[in-house]
Amino acid sequence: MQNKGKILVVDDDRLVLATLTHGLAQAGYEVIDADNGDDAILLAREHKPDLALLDIRMEGKSGFDVAAYLREYCQMPFMFLSAFSDDETLRQVKALGAVAYLVKPLDIRQIVPAVEAAFASAGSRKAEPPAQAAAHDQPAMTPAVAMAVGVLMHRYSLARGVALQRLERMAAAQGLPIAEQAERLLAAVELLAMPS
Repeated sequence: MQNKGKILVVDDDRLVLATLTHGLAQAGYEVIDADNGDDAILLAREHKPDLALLDIRMEGKSGFDVAAYLREYCQMPFMFLSAFSDDETLRQVKALGAVAYLVKPLDIRQIVPAVEAAFASAGSRKAEPPAQAAAHDQPAMTPAVAMAVGVLMHRYSLARGVALQRLERMAAAQGLPIAEQAERLLAAVELLAMPS
């Protein structure tokens, strides 16, 4: 099987880490793993993976700390895995610019398509000048759409595909592009999170 790309997986739960590592390796990815933020940063600098999957809440450096470092110093795309989807967490995920946000408990069958979408999105951006990339960007690949799907998955206990279909139906009903509908949904979540 061809190597589809190199992924850094970071989670302080060894069982989750082993499951993700095995599943992604089976899907054809080269996987580097770490169970804490400090090791994750060292491995990212050494191996320069194409994508990082980060647990948010860990001892020591959090997934947010690692993501901020990867964005600043490695220009590396990342996605978050978390059991938490409270409004403050979602706000930080959005602010950091994650390519996706997946809510635990995770099914490897949901993670692999999300990873493939992240790789496709990154690939299309590298292949084209930035203006063209924005014009051709598949709506389902944008960080806002990925996050909105994560919100719907959590709020309504939906599978990823079903949540995406629901978002598409919402957009169609409003006569909006899916990316704009996703932004509206995320804005509504942020509004609800504000202290009254």
